[in-house]
Amino acid sequence: MRPLRFVALGDSLTEGVGDPAGDGWRGWAALLADGLDPAVDFTNLAVSGAQTRDVLERQTPAALALRPDLVSIVIGVNDTLRCTFDIHAVAARLDKAYAAFRAQGTGLLTACLPDPGSMLGLPGSLARPLARRQRAVNTVVHALSERYEAVHLHASEGAWLMDRAMWSADRLHPSERGHRQLAVRFHALLAEAGIATGTEPSAEPEFPVPTRSASLLWLATKGSAWVARRCTDLLPQLVALAMAEIRHKARGTSGRLDLSASAAVASALAALTVGEQPEAA
Repeated sequence: MRPLRFVALGDSLTEGVGDPAGDGWRGWAALLADGLDPAVDFTNLAVSGAQTRDVLERQTPAALALRPDLVSIVIGVNDTLRCTFDIHAVAARLDKAYAAFRAQGTGLLTACLPDPGSMLGLPGSLARPLARRQRAVNTVVHALSERYEAVHLHASEGAWLMDRAMWSADRLHPSERGHRQLAVRFHALLAEAGIATGTEPSAEPEFPVPTRSASLLWLATKGSAWVARRCTDLLPQLVALAMAEIRHKARGTSGRLDLSASAAVASALAALTVGEQPEAA
């Protein structure tokens, strides 16, 4: 009998940024893999900077070829940081990716994520548009996770978001402790579903917490560049979005922006093919 085969898809979060190991990254998915089964075959296809398009067009075909028993798809934050953000496209891509794995009989692992604006501590007029986008992505992920019977982690809320020890210097990626928290929470859900039979990952860091000077050095030399690469094309649009926030707030019509975003999400979900949930192969 072959070992349980687990494949992780996504962006820098799943790649493991914030949890250094040697010359690379480890991350929550690798920590989780060790607790899934006494014998596990783990492949991490996540790539820093990936968007939903990358997951659907590049990572999904590679993962399907491995015929995994379990696949994690945790993605969406990079989509919200681009001027090309389109919740209709995000929903359609995730729907296709989820459906492809379920048609192959693969178990799905998903998560909703915190919005980057609040994590970065941006001013309200800048943070609210990003929060609105992330809420839209999370709503889609919630709906599709239910449709495809995924094991879903609510990672967009909870005390862990405010615990500075859970986050790396850039405030966007978990620290080792944060990655372990994700692994522990995912493991609990999978154990409840009868999928994880191995030992629960440890919640305590294996390595010393980076010093403040080391964290600031990383942020100055690498972290800031990471943020700049992800959202350079968003900045002009974000300024326009912030101005719209300010105008609506002054007029007392801020609720219209939320209603418009909710309507877009409803439209995106309604546009997806309606039918029976795919049966496992």
